Amino acid sequence: MRITMIGSGYVGLVSGACFADFGHDVICVDKDLAKIEALRQGRIPIYEPGLDQIVEVNARSGRLAFSQDLEASVKDADVVFIAVGTPSRRGDGHADLSYVYAAAREIAAHITGFTVLVTKSTVPVGTGDEVERIVREANPNADIAVVSNPEFLREGAAIEDFKRPDRIVIGLNDDRARDVMTEVYRPLYLNQAPLVFTTRRTSELIKYAANAFLAMKITFINEIADLCERVDANVQEVSRGIGLDGRIGSKFLHAGPGYGGSCFPKDTLALAKTAQDYESPLRLIEATISINDNRKRAMGRKVIAAVGGEIRGKKIAVLGLTFKPNTDDMRDSPAIAIIQTLQDGGARVSGYDPEGTENARKIIEDVDYAKGPYEAAEGADALVIVTEWNQFRALDLARLKSVMRSPVLVDLRNIYRKDEVLRHGFKYTGIGTTSVESV
Repeated sequence: MRITMIGSGYVGLVSGACFADFGHDVICVDKDLAKIEALRQGRIPIYEPGLDQIVEVNARSGRLAFSQDLEASVKDADVVFIAVGTPSRRGDGHADLSYVYAAAREIAAHITGFTVLVTKSTVPVGTGDEVERIVREANPNADIAVVSNPEFLREGAAIEDFKRPDRIVIGLNDDRARDVMTEVYRPLYLNQAPLVFTTRRTSELIKYAANAFLAMKITFINEIADLCERVDANVQEVSRGIGLDGRIGSKFLHAGPGYGGSCFPKDTLALAKTAQDYESPLRLIEATISINDNRKRAMGRKVIAAVGGEIRGKKIAVLGLTFKPNTDDMRDSPAIAIIQTLQDGGARVSGYDPEGTENARKIIEDVDYAKGPYEAAEGADALVIVTEWNQFRALDLARLKSVMRSPVLVDLRNIYRKDEVLRHGFKYTGIGTTSVESV
């Protein structure tokens, strides 16, 4: 099929490349000429494992192309996906749909023949209705079916998620689109990925409800971790004990410094605002947002407590700057608030991240960015693990101790065994265990 992807950011590029890998003919459109030229030359603007190879193979085969020409890319397409950003709107927290609606207006002018127009962007309930109204107002003769097809891609595992999804949600109010969308995803039948057909509004809500539930699950175990510290329990064992219950499951029960990224923060806020507009407030989600926001600075205070309550003039090394491993995404990363809290207390901060340093430089100032974990730890009064990159899981603790001024390890992801760290002469602080222990 001929597929056009409007927007070549994270969702658009991953989705477009994977559709091309299925055998469809795909054009990814973007207004950013520099981005288009870079993609044509094989330079990927984001870090996502495996994406560069898929783009290279399918671009070379002719199945994947990149263009700024929306008119030429849309007019012969069978399916047009809108995959532009929907960030939180400045001032009120609602999803900013201006890019979605602008794309719909531009697409409307160039539609020829029956076209399925799909919102791939994460959008609030009712957005598909407005997209359809915009298109029909701009081009009354347009023969379209507007569909909701939300993405469920985890950064760092997006290729696997796209090709082996738990489910594919397709919301439509026009049955003509059912056969088209079935054909788009036909290659996934081999993987037995279930197609969940529903109404457009239901599909839009499924996406928000899924992200909100996962965010709530993370926040729940983080609060349990705080209680564990007070009552001398172990949150990792609590997580295992409840996660073995099939009704609960073990995923998203890993205590840490709070969630971040491109989805959970903005999507929980947008859902809460939508619910308020419909006079059906979601109190659990509102509490989740508040608890998570407060937790990030609380983790900074946890570091301060670990070094004795006073950090002015001290050096704190932070390992992991992105909101999760295997991505360069800094959006709402806990590291931002943690570092700001440390700087507010007068500390000097060094930082290292395997992929996120360049993006971190744009957001966090006055940080000494190192080229490796041991360089970051040089002369440090404490080492803080914020993001659980694999290369941080087997650090040479003896080497770390030899280069640090004070052997203090604050493990905000619980990736080290406490007894092992203590054996190397460190003072150790984890999450959801007795707050501070040393030999």
